[in-house]
Parts: sequence; C-alpha cells; structure tokens
Amino acid sequence: MLIKLYPDNPNKKDLLKIVDILNKDGVIIFPTDSVYAIGCSLNSQKAMNKIAKLKGIRADKAKFSIICDSLSNIAKYAKVSNSLFKMMKRNLPGSFTFILPGTNELPKLFSSKRKSIGIRIPDHYIPIEIAEELGFPLVTTSLKENDDIIEYLTDPELIYEKYMNQVDVVVDGGYGNNTASTIVECSEDEYEIIRQGKAELEE
Repeated sequence: MLIKLYPDNPNKKDLLKIVDILNKDGVIIFPTDSVYAIGCSLNSQKAMNKIAKLKGIRADKAKFSIICDSLSNIAKYAKVSNSLFKMMKRNLPGSFTFILPGTNELPKLFSSKRKSIGIRIPDHYIPIEIAEELGFPLVTTSLKENDDIIEYLTDPELIYEKYMNQVDVVVDGGYGNNTASTIVECSEDEYEIIRQGKAELEE
C-alpha cells in the first residue's frame, strides 16, 4: 500500500490507517529528515523480526534506533544526564542519532544483547506524528544496510515498486534526502561524533 501524506495538511484518516497497521505488527517505510527508513512499533517483536529478515540480519544483531515524538519521552527509554539532555535539547528535533544507555523499558530484543539504544527525534512531521498517534516510539533503521544510499531510494514511487511485496505500507512524503543522520555516541556526561552526517552538532 502506498499512502501519501502532505506536510501542510496531513490526512488524519490516512495517519490513523498507518497506526492501525503498526498496531497489527505491520512494517512501514517512511521519510525522515535524513533518508527513508523502515520501521515498526516498539511494541511489536514480530514486526522487528520481519525488518531484520528483510535486511538479511538476525534481529538480535540489528542496530535499530527508536524515534520518540518529543524530548519528554526520551528518559523512559534511555538514561540521560542533565548536561547531555541540555545538549540534545539544543539539537533536537534534528538529523541526529544519539547513542545512549538504555533503560529496562526497552524490549528484550534491545536490552538482552546490548546496553545502548539510538534515539532519534527527526525534524520531519511524518515520523513524529505517527509516533505520537501510535503512543509508542517507532523502531527505525535506514532503508539501505550500512547507509549505502543510492539514488533510487530517494524516490517514494520507486521505493514502493521495490518493496511493495515486502512491507505493509510505503509512506510517500515526497523525495527523500540521501545523507544519513549524524551519530553521536554518549556515555554519562561525555559524547563523541562517530559519524558525521547531514547535521552539524551544536555543542
């Protein structure tokens, strides 16, 4: 299914249709402020396994991140010091993935194999509104493994042609970008940019 959402006037009915699919263990492809991504509800282990299979990796080895709809939700899933929170607040929403120590609220798929989680609050209305309506963060991973982005992955119609039999919905939010997010590794009060992507970190 291909669903088009417009930034100025997103159709609430279509938005709720996407959320309903996510609540039924659905997998979607959607735009972010960096590249198009594959995602599902954090509440669906079954859907996470589907995404891992689609990418040809084991679910417990997948480097999934989560998209929260606001800064206020981050503390539920990741441990953030006051100084790190202030730095993140200066940069979010934005094209960043912050790697933080995870909390016990994360599903076993995350917590049993690794102690950290990538947190995203993209500067893009579609994933934010979906996560808000869903009531859970969106599990997310870039459409191309290792972020080896090629041109056709920016065109939602070509993405649909390629993946329509592998996912439940492709969300058309217009042409995507082809530069991935900036990854910032955080531990306690220190942080380090481990991949410079689209966004420049304001320290």
